[in-house]
Amino acid sequence: MAGGVLGRSDVAGAAHLELVSGVVQLRPEEAMVEAMLRGWRAQQGARGLREETVAAREQLVRRFLAWLNEYPWDWTAAHVDEWTVAMMSERHFAPSTIRGYQTDLRLFTEYLTDARYGWVLACEREFGRGRHPVSVFHEWNTITHLNDYEGRPEARPLTRQELQRFFDYADDQVDRAVRAKRKGALAAYRDATLFKVIYAWGLRRTEASKLDLADWGRNPAAPEFGRFGMLHVRYGKAVRGQPPRRRNVASVMPWAVEAVSDYVENIRPRFGCGEHPALWVTERGGRIKPAEINARFAAYRDALRLPAVLTPHSLRHSYVTHLTEDGVDRRFIQEQVGHRCDTSTAIYTHVSGDFMNTALRKALAPALTGRRTEDGSGQ
Repeated sequence: MAGGVLGRSDVAGAAHLELVSGVVQLRPEEAMVEAMLRGWRAQQGARGLREETVAAREQLVRRFLAWLNEYPWDWTAAHVDEWTVAMMSERHFAPSTIRGYQTDLRLFTEYLTDARYGWVLACEREFGRGRHPVSVFHEWNTITHLNDYEGRPEARPLTRQELQRFFDYADDQVDRAVRAKRKGALAAYRDATLFKVIYAWGLRRTEASKLDLADWGRNPAAPEFGRFGMLHVRYGKAVRGQPPRRRNVASVMPWAVEAVSDYVENIRPRFGCGEHPALWVTERGGRIKPAEINARFAAYRDALRLPAVLTPHSLRHSYVTHLTEDGVDRRFIQEQVGHRCDTSTAIYTHVSGDFMNTALRKALAPALTGRRTEDGSGQ
């Protein structure tokens, strides 16, 4: 709401709410910057943004300040160009990373130049006429989002043969540990099942690591899967500044349901963590971490001499690709993996040569059949 003196706005983040009147600052520039950052925190908090998002944005602004060695009221578009070039040529950041940084910094400058918050007037009163924040991030000096996918072109799913080799190797580690009568058999069994679940439900590694036993449920449309007919993913990838997105993933692969059922009923109890809610527990009674998933996947991948570009996320890619090859409806796949738009699902799809050849023959069949009929060769 509006109020205060001379029509000043009392919205969260307004300059007059953050600046201490009647006090002479020993370092007025530093005091103004800190007041701006406090105000931006308040403004974002009032909009319901998560604390970690606000903190990360503030840290980025502080890094930008330190790199430029200039105060926000002295920033120019040339500074943005200089910084962007350095991020690309010296730091070798990906275009998507730089664009994300530019977006957050642009939000900060838009906040400072918004008349409702009064920072332009506050700076002119403190530092003189003409010295105030301006918009320095524009369409012509920032990285635009031209492509649906900006990841590495080398990234790909596992082929069905690679996937089978990977799962077979993971299962072998359990047998080897049992035969050698050494520790690690339970962990190996857990990891083998974990990778199967990541693939068979199209999960991200963080989503998988945060699963609880209670996240499994029945699906009336597939009663044959019992308590493992539906998986409730509570920590899906969040939209910037928002809480994790939830989704329900229907079970579609009977063999994977059998694997997770066996793990839950016969293997997990042997970890001695009956009271722990996590699906994937460690021998020390904790929850497995995403970094541990990465490490075990890389160890198996390297032992099999599979391409280094394959990661746990490649299992998710494989899920989308293989369902597409099997003729599953694209909209269903999109809902399963939690994509907001179809283009996101499309970039995950890398259908095999056999699938493409089969699709090609189906596409050509009507034309070829018609031609044979016309010239009599099909009689």
